[in-house]
Amino acid sequence: MQKIRTRFAPSPTGRMHVGNLRTALYEFLIARHEGGDFILRIEDTDRERYFEGALDIIYRTLEKTGLTHDEGPDKDGGCGPYVQSERMAEGIYMEYAKKLIERGEAYYCFCDKERLDSLRTAVGEDGKEIHVYDKHCLHLSKEEVEANLAAGKPFVIRQNNPTEGTTTFHDEIYGDITVENSELDDMILIKSDGYPTYNFANVVDDHLMGITHVVRGNEYLSSSPKYNRLYDAFGWEVPTYVHCPLITDEEHKKLSKRSGHSSFEDLLDQGFLTEAVVNFVALLGWSPEDNQEIMSLDELIRKFDYHHISKSPAVFDYQKLKWMNGEYIKRMDDQKYLEHALPYLKQAVTKDVDLEKIAMMLKTRIEVFTEIPEKAAFFEAVPEYDVSMYAHKKMKTSVESALAVLKEVLPVLEAQEDYANGALYERLTAFIADKGYKSGYVLWPIRTAVSGLQMTPGGATELMEVLGKEESLARIRAAVEKLTAALEDQPQA
Repeated sequence: MQKIRTRFAPSPTGRMHVGNLRTALYEFLIARHEGGDFILRIEDTDRERYFEGALDIIYRTLEKTGLTHDEGPDKDGGCGPYVQSERMAEGIYMEYAKKLIERGEAYYCFCDKERLDSLRTAVGEDGKEIHVYDKHCLHLSKEEVEANLAAGKPFVIRQNNPTEGTTTFHDEIYGDITVENSELDDMILIKSDGYPTYNFANVVDDHLMGITHVVRGNEYLSSSPKYNRLYDAFGWEVPTYVHCPLITDEEHKKLSKRSGHSSFEDLLDQGFLTEAVVNFVALLGWSPEDNQEIMSLDELIRKFDYHHISKSPAVFDYQKLKWMNGEYIKRMDDQKYLEHALPYLKQAVTKDVDLEKIAMMLKTRIEVFTEIPEKAAFFEAVPEYDVSMYAHKKMKTSVESALAVLKEVLPVLEAQEDYANGALYERLTAFIADKGYKSGYVLWPIRTAVSGLQMTPGGATELMEVLGKEESLARIRAAVEKLTAALEDQPQA
């Protein structure tokens, strides 16, 4: 059997979009699942969109996600160069374009902008109007072509597509697709600046690098017949096509940069773990037979079968990603978790308290690391809150009972020297039993007083252990004053 060879061929135009990451991931998984090769090729022929530093982003993203390539600009496997501009400098694309001209499968076109603008229009793949070329220069004689070239007249090289009949190609996800040849425009292969177009360079490079499987978005489905006609024109074997469904936002619109989470680095900036992002992206249009959702990269390699990719658009469910990230955080090694969490915690808490203890309290209560500063801010200072928070039906507490309990327990806490969680809990439990109270009747007002919140990452005594005796007592005394003032301000019956 032929060895599987896949390639990821990004353009260095900025941060890596989620859709590009999915393509890279699927190409990587196909290769690794089958024991094949995964190749990195840089497609930098679109000089107008070239972004300084984007190449570093590509390498950094692949390294972080674990998508290690077997061949590429930094790993010569005998099929280089692996950068299209370097391949162009070697004359590869012009050489193959001229071979097509010799076979009558392509031709020089010398039409100027004015003439091209006068041609009839059609709607392109991106929804924009395009001018449909009328094969005018196909009919130039060999002498006319040579004269134009000798005179240095600007030209492009176009593919010569038939205008009658049909072209059928096979996609592993969508099956056999047939298009009318009358719909195939004579696309440009070599631009007037000598650079190859994306479509042409792809075909030439994929063949020369022995690529067996091509993964891309389904927006390229309509271009595939043109690719196939190029393969046929050269007499080359057509690779296996795997077209993936569109990725949409929650409103079922194409995921765009404006969404704020369309790139891998956007998501890292928002506190997501690389492993969770990779896991989530793998499920954007694919699922394993057993419907397992949380999977390591090794598990994805073992389970991935591209035949299970869906045709339906994949929704980028941000809430699901947050849930998944939370699951990864819960499973993290504590030391690794602290390395991630402490920088965020230091943004919110400057007091001399045990930050590691606070971080561990939050481990099962956050979904992304960027939630830490907000959830931990009360350790720095009690936020403003309404005293109605002390009233809790389940705990059978009210503003009045909370004030009474806090006044009653304050001397007990003042006398307590050991503020370790266990010792505090033991002392308060004895107090509760002695008074015949329910636990929540006492602990709810204390927790509210020291935090100013309804929901906290720990119980009353856990929080007091971190805050220490002095700070805990200061907060409880402040709560007594706040409750007293609130009750005094109430209108008399």
